[in-house]
Amino acid sequence: MAPVSWGATYFVTRHFVPEGAPLWSAALRALPAGVILLAVVRRLPSGSWWCKSLVLGLLNFAAFFVLVYLAAQLLPTSVAASVMALAPIALAMLAAPLLRQRPTAYMLLGAVVGLVGLGASRIDPLGVAISLVALLLSSLGAILATRWRDEVPLVATTSWQLIVGGVILLVVAVVFEGPPSAMTPVNVLAYGAISLVATAIAFLCWFAGLRHLSAGTVGLIGLLNPVTGVLLGVLLAAEALAPAQWLGLALVVAALLVGRGRAGYRKGSRPRAGERDGVVVGA
Repeated sequence: MAPVSWGATYFVTRHFVPEGAPLWSAALRALPAGVILLAVVRRLPSGSWWCKSLVLGLLNFAAFFVLVYLAAQLLPTSVAASVMALAPIALAMLAAPLLRQRPTAYMLLGAVVGLVGLGASRIDPLGVAISLVALLLSSLGAILATRWRDEVPLVATTSWQLIVGGVILLVVAVVFEGPPSAMTPVNVLAYGAISLVATAIAFLCWFAGLRHLSAGTVGLIGLLNPVTGVLLGVLLAAEALAPAQWLGLALVVAALLVGRGRAGYRKGSRPRAGERDGVVVGA
């Protein structure tokens, strides 16, 4: 659910969201989603979650949403989504020191196969650099969200992150971009879909997946993000896709099967209590 909806976000942002206001675009994505989830859970943070919400809100939403918006405007939908194929490697490498999860050879092989499938394209270097920074920030945020999980409901922690990130974005948008530009009904509908489906619902699914699966496995499933972006760019935006890239889509599917088939820890890794084979039991 999460990576598919995020892959669709590239297409919606590029074609149905006003250009030139990345801060407002990010704020209008994060803040409404956070308010909706907070209205559902009706719980405020306490103790260390005030600080954790600030850090996670910055990494997962404030900085990430702005960078994703810029990448979607600088790169074709298919290329912007393809950069996110690096997610399995980024998550697996960060999980090693922070979560003591050592990726298996099968998981790394699956990531490499997916990268080979989506690696070739003529791309804007600035757009790619922005996409890579966004990927690293979101991967770090995902790992920290997993490390800091506790008995607090997932809906609550997600809502706090979204609201913190949204408020930061709102303040910065007012200062640097001034009042928001006028929007058409199509723009409003696009923001609504991105905020509700690709943000509120999708991030609940994403964080839930991180609680029940190893980071490397979730990263492999995240390859559905670029696949969705590529397909929508080709089918709906008439973006050209080389034969090698069509082959790449097949390789991504193979990567999902290879990596998930033997997902888990290497011999000698040290899973925490309640975990086995890369899966968090009873979380």
